[in-house]
Amino acid sequence: MMHAPPHAVDADATTGKSRDAANTRRLLLSSARRRFAQDGYSATRVRDIAADAGVNVALINRYFSSKEGLFEACLAHARDELGRSDGSSATLDDLVEALTRQVAGPANGDRSLQLLLLLRSSGDETADAIRLNTLRYFADQMAVAAGRSVEDVSSDDLRLRAQIALSTMLGIALLRASSTGLEPLASTGVDGLEGPLRDVITALLAPRL
Repeated sequence: MMHAPPHAVDADATTGKSRDAANTRRLLLSSARRRFAQDGYSATRVRDIAADAGVNVALINRYFSSKEGLFEACLAHARDELGRSDGSSATLDDLVEALTRQVAGPANGDRSLQLLLLLRSSGDETADAIRLNTLRYFADQMAVAAGRSVEDVSSDDLRLRAQIALSTMLGIALLRASSTGLEPLASTGVDGLEGPLRDVITALLAPRL
């Protein structure tokens, strides 16, 4: 009978562990995003996050160090998802398309929950600082993606305009996720939202000729 070389067995085992670790992190992040967005930071218990993910609560400390570390990872994921508009979106149209996809998703979908996560005040000073830094970062990146230079973004006027544009997007997500049933906003899809969002972002952020 032929036996696999020891190194091959070790490699397979390592690969399997890596896959398990990556899957566990993914499950915890998904569960945490939903809990933090719906219940807020302070009311969310790590045991509930772990139970939702179907894993041992000790794994939160193993992969994220703490509840605060998990919250920061959730915000980083939201920033990265929204950050399709930082350098990868080469034109204003790319920016509008990326933002419209974010706000037009199902109210309880991951994209909508990520946006709501950015709106929830946590009551925790460190967690709120992380959240605010994420909002500032993304607003600045929106301005750059819209064609403004990094030097332009340092001005208070453009920062204000970028933050108003970001507030518009977050407000759409909040109203669509609420039970207000505000129509036609609540049921309008990507095609219907893209034009108005383009008008808002162009008016606020497009370079003036």
